[in-house]
Amino acid sequence: MIRYFFKKSFDKLIRKLSLKQKERIKEICIEIIDVLEGNTELRKGLRLKRLYEDIYEISEGMKLRVIFRWEKDSVTFILAGSHDQIKKFLKENI
Repeated sequence: MIRYFFKKSFDKLIRKLSLKQKERIKEICIEIIDVLEGNTELRKGLRLKRLYEDIYEISEGMKLRVIFRWEKDSVTFILAGSHDQIKKFLKENI
């Protein structure tokens, strides 16, 4: 069983998004949880990319992205935001 966590950085950035963006991020997170649990396949239009050893990005188009760390039995959602926000965060933190 995989455990799921959300870092403060994730929650902090979510608060700054529009209601529509918040809803979309929530849907993307639910979708990736379903994929990781083996309940569904990754749907067309959603892109999963490994960035580093245990750091992944899931995105829908160029606007909204979610970064998470996937370890053996846990997934930690780190950040959600635009391409530029994600790029800046990764440059400063990884």
